[in-house]
Amino acid sequence: MTYKIALNFEDGVTRFIDCKPDETVADAAYRQSINLPIDCRDGACGACKCSCESGAFRLGDYIEDAMSEAEAAAGHVLTCQMYPEGDCVVRVPASSDVCKTRQAVFQARIAEVRVLSESTISLTLQGDALAGLAFLPGQYANLQVPGTTRHRAYSFSSMPRDKAVSFLIRNVPGGLMSGYLRETAKPGADISLAGPLGSFYLREIKRPVLMLAGGTGLAPFLAMLDKLVADGGSAHPIHLIYGVNTDTDLVEVDRLEAFARQLPGFSFALVVVSADSVQPRKGYVTQHIEPARLNDGDVDIYLCGPPPMVEAVATNLRERAIQPASFHYEKFAAST
Repeated sequence: MTYKIALNFEDGVTRFIDCKPDETVADAAYRQSINLPIDCRDGACGACKCSCESGAFRLGDYIEDAMSEAEAAAGHVLTCQMYPEGDCVVRVPASSDVCKTRQAVFQARIAEVRVLSESTISLTLQGDALAGLAFLPGQYANLQVPGTTRHRAYSFSSMPRDKAVSFLIRNVPGGLMSGYLRETAKPGADISLAGPLGSFYLREIKRPVLMLAGGTGLAPFLAMLDKLVADGGSAHPIHLIYGVNTDTDLVEVDRLEAFARQLPGFSFALVVVSADSVQPRKGYVTQHIEPARLNDGDVDIYLCGPPPMVEAVATNLRERAIQPASFHYEKFAAST
């Protein structure tokens, strides 16, 4: 038996390794050619200190000079003394380059391109190489635009299944990738992706969760919900508020309805800016965050949307004097 350990480096690169129950994370990383910072291997120097953001583990012997009780209580670990007892996510305070690794590159082919609305395109990629793809729900990949050397970053909108993954892509006028998908792409065309990347991903759920999505910022939440269904749900309530500009911008609502049926405790609300909307909730996402959803601050908030939305939510929380237990966000801007 082995456990999956996600190593998140400070430059955004994530690498997954297999670790045996009787093996330290540092030894497992070295066995798989990833050189985590380390000096002594005896729990004495503190050079391998990282943070465990999710998962169960036990620590071997170490001295106070290497890691204090307060640091251990805050989730810090010494990877030379960390023995996993399940899958874990470890944040490494060093770049992937320093640790002699880099983001993985996968070759795939286009399985399907669907125009969901005037503003959103769904892209599904498939290929044998994707059998080895692993990522944390919420992360993104860099996709190379076929026929060019340029890349665009997109969040996964599903977890890997049957050697396939999907993305939601904003249809940008004059956009390099969206133009290719609209005008040229055909099933079977080759495409490469590099990743996974990013620190925006679903952590272990310990309290109510509030998810806030703007436009194609819905994508990472679809992957998160996909993973929650596969894991059997959550003991805590999860509420998603999905905001767009017009009714025609609403996409994947059928998937959200399916998640609501599959996940007890999951609910969602649709918010449309346009005053002409047929939706009952009009305006901006911040106008529809009910106080109960903030749970007096005992809530984990995840936000993915354009910079003005991120800033508006942060301002709204300050005005309400709410300090959430955690606030994770991903800003994105349309790229041509």
